[in-house]
Amino acid sequence: MSTPVVTPEQRRALIVRRHHLGGGAESAEQVAESLVGLHATDPATVYLSVLARGRDLTIAGLQEAMYERRSLVRWMAMRRTLFAFPTATVPIVQAGVSRPLAATLRRQLVSRLTRNGTEPAIEGDVGEWIESVEEGAHAALLARGSATGVQLSADEPRLRTTITPRAPSDLPANVTSSLLVVMSCDGLMVRGTATGEWTTRQHRWEPVEHWFPDGLPALETADAQVSLVRSWLGAFGPAPVSDLEWWTGWTKTAVRAALSRLPVVEVSLGDAGPGVALPESLDEIRAQDRSAAAPDPSIALLPCLDPTPMGYKTRDWMFPGGPDGHYDRNGNLGPTLWWGGEVVGVWGVAASGEVRTRVLVDRGASVVAAAAEAAATLQSRLGGAVVRPVFPTALERALVA
Repeated sequence: MSTPVVTPEQRRALIVRRHHLGGGAESAEQVAESLVGLHATDPATVYLSVLARGRDLTIAGLQEAMYERRSLVRWMAMRRTLFAFPTATVPIVQAGVSRPLAATLRRQLVSRLTRNGTEPAIEGDVGEWIESVEEGAHAALLARGSATGVQLSADEPRLRTTITPRAPSDLPANVTSSLLVVMSCDGLMVRGTATGEWTTRQHRWEPVEHWFPDGLPALETADAQVSLVRSWLGAFGPAPVSDLEWWTGWTKTAVRAALSRLPVVEVSLGDAGPGVALPESLDEIRAQDRSAAAPDPSIALLPCLDPTPMGYKTRDWMFPGGPDGHYDRNGNLGPTLWWGGEVVGVWGVAASGEVRTRVLVDRGASVVAAAAEAAATLQSRLGGAVVRPVFPTALERALVA
């Protein structure tokens, strides 16, 4: 049997429909589920990713989903990146990614405290001391119900223990931030409401019991990784295995082990080389090829680090005009303007609150007009908020200057 061939055009058509790039999503939860999770390193990305995929979705509606219904939760996972996941997905992510990550971060913290020393000095076993501080911080958080790191360090003073700098260029730091991240990866606490506007990176912590009153369901790591790979393939496949390795941050051995337990099909992605797909994805492609009612392309204004492009390591097939200017100097992807599953331009918000677009790939005058209309619509939905990406790019800076 010959290897199925999947073209870039077919892959682009898949993500337009799967990722709701036509704006037809009906809820924030539907958006998150369709993408496995939403990137949340830049807090504004979660909101803008949702707004881009649902014409009737709002900032207030997303806040309600995260903090009132608690159907979405921000969680550190793949590649030590913060995501907003559907609550039902969290146990899978926790077992498959975050729990092993917590163990790594804990070892690193023990090593750092042992190597650098602290003020005051830690007496006895450092690992046991960390566990004791965790217990104190968790008890304080349960008592408060919600707290900032500063408040927790007031309740549990050992969090203010200073880590001694090793070099003259090092700045003094205390244990608070590092240990709270370990606790969150261990499933003890959750990033809750922002301490300011929805664009701020500062937040309050809440006990995980607010989302999971009976505690997180315990899953086996290997089983959870298989479930996570299946979800990724359903959202982003067909794709090269290297994309999956990059997205998960796992070793090749771990990825291959998960794939071996799934009924994956090897495919050819043309210039992108070999790839893998679920059988149902190939059925999906055949169905869309037969369909005579394919939706017309539409504009999508995706924010920096949006989960659609960030689901892949190799993105050349998305950039007909090339990626120059779309990344910052550290490789972070900025805001992108999409048409028919391709990145055809850039957008940004000026200091005045005006949303601006620039089409960089010629797709006709109608695309330029559609981009301007989409910008005006988003400007109204933002209500005057000035949203600047945490990682600005050359194209975005030039556009809003």
